[in-house]
Amino acid sequence: MALYRTYRPATLDEVVGQDHVTGPLRRALANDRVHHAYLFSGPRGCGKTSTARILARSLNCEQGPTPDPCGECQSCLDLAPNGPGSIDVIELDAASHGGVDDTRELRERAMFAPAASRYKVYIIDEAHMVTTQGFNALLKLVEEPPEHVRFIFATTEVEKVLPTIRSRTHNYTFRLVPNKGLQQHLAGVCDKEGMPYEPEALALVARAGAGSVRDSLSVLGQVMSGAGPEGVTYSEAVAQLGMTDAALLDDTITALADHDGASMFTVIDRVIDAGHDPRRFVTDLLERFRDLIVLHSVPNAAELGLIEAPEDRLASEIEQSQRFGLAELTRAADVTSDALSDLKGATAPRLHLELMAARLLLPAADTDEAAMRARLDQLERRVASAPVHAVAPVAAPPDKAAPSTDAAPAPSAAPAAPAGEPAESTSTSAAAAAPGRRRPPKLSDVAPSSASSSSAADDRPEPAASPEPAPSSGSQSVDEFISMWPAVLEAVKSYSKVAWMSFSSSRPVSLSNGELAVAVGDAGTVKGLVSSGHDERLRQAILDVMRVDVKVSVILAPDKAVPVTASAPAPASAPEAAASPESDDAPPPPAPEPDAPSMDDADMDDASGIDLALREFGATQIGEIEH
Repeated sequence: MALYRTYRPATLDEVVGQDHVTGPLRRALANDRVHHAYLFSGPRGCGKTSTARILARSLNCEQGPTPDPCGECQSCLDLAPNGPGSIDVIELDAASHGGVDDTRELRERAMFAPAASRYKVYIIDEAHMVTTQGFNALLKLVEEPPEHVRFIFATTEVEKVLPTIRSRTHNYTFRLVPNKGLQQHLAGVCDKEGMPYEPEALALVARAGAGSVRDSLSVLGQVMSGAGPEGVTYSEAVAQLGMTDAALLDDTITALADHDGASMFTVIDRVIDAGHDPRRFVTDLLERFRDLIVLHSVPNAAELGLIEAPEDRLASEIEQSQRFGLAELTRAADVTSDALSDLKGATAPRLHLELMAARLLLPAADTDEAAMRARLDQLERRVASAPVHAVAPVAAPPDKAAPSTDAAPAPSAAPAAPAGEPAESTSTSAAAAAPGRRRPPKLSDVAPSSASSSSAADDRPEPAASPEPAPSSGSQSVDEFISMWPAVLEAVKSYSKVAWMSFSSSRPVSLSNGELAVAVGDAGTVKGLVSSGHDERLRQAILDVMRVDVKVSVILAPDKAVPVTASAPAPASAPEAAASPESDDAPPPPAPEPDAPSMDDADMDDASGIDLALREFGATQIGEIEH
């Protein structure tokens, strides 16, 4: 006899994994408050029909209604799991007795009293197969049955049962049994049968049963019938059930973590050569990815019952989950799920498996968000594991250094990149603008950081205060500022193009008490630079390039024309520059009064517009229109 028939439950306490159903039924029987009609629904093999028979046995027991039938009276013996059955308990398969004529016959027979029991119980299995006309013919009887009649409907598709029938019954939903409960039940069956077993093999059988007690017992019976003297072993279960060996799954995960394409395609070759079902392999691989995702998110998943696996297998999966990021695992599961759908009816399963392997190994082949997140996970792990290399500091220049066209003094430290600008671009610009300076180290020579990955925008943000203390300005001279001025202007350009244009014809003229006087050639420009805050941007650029924090004072050039441009520094000619710039005690030069034009200026040019254009701009007069 099949195991699922041999070990069919005889009492409510023996029903596996349905305490939410058997508990209320026990209390209803103990309180003698049994309803006249019940509807049991749920997946196949979960105990619906067995519970219906137990309920009929409890109702007709000589000591009943009772939740614990005596097992000795004639009714209990007839309704035992392997008993002959009772004439007062009628089981109907609605798949073959669901028509209107069948229900009319049932309705006529229900009027007769039971032959030898307390109740006449009708157990209608696969109730969703009853036609609408049959349900309508049965509706009146289910709604108002005789006192001696009880109905129990069992179905796997409760939504197909007529709503009017459902409204007249007490509904109980059966559930799939968790793997842990199934393994314990299978272990008890093996002990009763005297069959040795390995826990890993029972876990495999429970997975094959997919939560159904009847299906799990059927699979166990198959494995036990072909078992050797060692009993139910893992290798025997894998061979008989066509499941994927855990070693194949481990090799697949290791190849994916190592980005080893050769090993990955070797696994595919082993799967095909061993005759494994490709869909079974992909299904098992998808379940492994599911376990890794759960373990990555919930390290104590085994303690919470989210993962059912032996101790050694669990330790291996925990180690595997730590080799991936959550985005990588999620994308791998998505790719595997897509491959499982593509394999349905595929004529070239090996090709689909190899395409799946290629997509798993190369996230860059996809352009969706999941692939991008997977690549970011890989980059973050590489950055986290990369060694940090120290960078040798750049030698500081002497305190007194004359400006030279061949070699300009190097700053005391590598210039820091302005906010929002990559470090390499600023240092490269400074080196190009000031020949002879030692080029700062590239970004690739130092340890990567999150700031180096940010992209530069066209509109630069306001400059932020430097996190490092700047050296004193006492070690600098105005000549050094003049020499480095082209590089400073390039740094200003990275903050604001408007500020760069305004300072493009400026030059430093004096340095005193940490205040740098910068001369421009237009009074309106002086006022605009101060009011718009561009002088602060110039200060930040000086700090970035020369590592010196000075106060910038924008003044009007005494000669109203500044010969220095951004590309070629010129020697200072202003009286302020002639003063000793190295002296910290020299007072700052007074700002001259702005030269506002007026109608009675002595140097006012009375020339006409045409004469001015011809003289100043080199224009050519081609004609004049007379009015």
